Amino acid sequence: MDKRIIFHIDVNNAFLSWSAVKLLKDGYKIDIRTIPSIIGGDESKRHGIVLAKSPIAKKYGIKTAETLYAARKKCPNLKIYNPDYKWYYEQSLLFHNYLKQYSPNILKYSVDEAFIDLTGTKYIYDDYIKLAYKIKDDIKNLFGFTVNVGVANNMLCAKMASDFLKPDRVHTLFEDEVKTKMWPLPIEDLFMVGKSSSKVLRDLGINTIGELANADLGVLNKHFKNRAQFLLDSANGIDYSKVEKSISKTESISTTETLIKDISDKEELKDILFRQTDDVARQLRKKEKYCSVVAIIYKNNNFESYSKQIKLENVTNSTSEIYDVVLHLLDISFRGEAIRLIGVRLADLSANRVEQVSIFDSDEKKDSSNDEFQKIVDSLNDKFGGNVVVPAVMKKKNNS
Repeated sequence: MDKRIIFHIDVNNAFLSWSAVKLLKDGYKIDIRTIPSIIGGDESKRHGIVLAKSPIAKKYGIKTAETLYAARKKCPNLKIYNPDYKWYYEQSLLFHNYLKQYSPNILKYSVDEAFIDLTGTKYIYDDYIKLAYKIKDDIKNLFGFTVNVGVANNMLCAKMASDFLKPDRVHTLFEDEVKTKMWPLPIEDLFMVGKSSSKVLRDLGINTIGELANADLGVLNKHFKNRAQFLLDSANGIDYSKVEKSISKTESISTTETLIKDISDKEELKDILFRQTDDVARQLRKKEKYCSVVAIIYKNNNFESYSKQIKLENVTNSTSEIYDVVLHLLDISFRGEAIRLIGVRLADLSANRVEQVSIFDSDEKKDSSNDEFQKIVDSLNDKFGGNVVVPAVMKKKNNS
């Protein structure tokens, strides 16, 4: 049997690179990747933060998620540019659509990352390293931004490889390279090991990935319980994860977002969930279907995933009604911890709008004019992108 061949493709400094491409396209004379620059919010607001930074800004000690005020103190001549999320979305689409030509087994891992499973394609691609360079160079020449490509025998090692020296590089981390390339790295560099886990490991005297790979499982069990074997396997470059889209047993629609910074503020999460709810509800209406299960999905900064769902009494495809449920799920399930990824899932879809009738209901069920109004709103948002048109009732809920 052929060994698995997995690529991980990661856009270098996505938001800043994509902004640089847009500015150059619009006639801007300077490539902001070559000067002290950042992508940030409104500098006049005290809570404005650094979303992305250029390599030169990084040399000044500027860090992602610090305040713009603090960044400006480190580098007085710092150039600050506003984020353009609509443009980022378009560039993300270009990036992922380009990759689809190489294999049907592709996983969109985030807006700027993807895994491709090329196992069994050696008769199509006789040299995988050469192919990795082609992908890297094509993206640079076609779209104007650079990527790193990691090539390995599993997803974990491909991800680790793409995080080696940046930007615009191809790296391998095959099974026989784990000891020489991965083991010397600090424990914090191991994919899926968060700050709290790395602190525990360092307290145990485990400072490198190699030391974790050779650690005693019994000792790890005392501190990590059911995660101990996972950590040991990861340090040894063992990963059986498959590159495939997660498909539930029943049809569902979902969206998740890997956040540009860890978020623990509930109000910030509401804003993200607001956009996500509108997105999945719109998809639901395009399919002319209704959902009876709404779920909220989390991944914290320790890469622990969990979710909470509710079975609805009546099916719906209304953005407003679904968002009510999402807010309730957030209230009862959010643990107040730093969140790295969040999402909304709609499940148990049906083509018929069958509602439970209560003796307390009036004879008039939901006004069908609401459906027509929602279609108009959807068409405007589809035309102009994003959440350009939002019913006042939704804004009120989001601000409450």
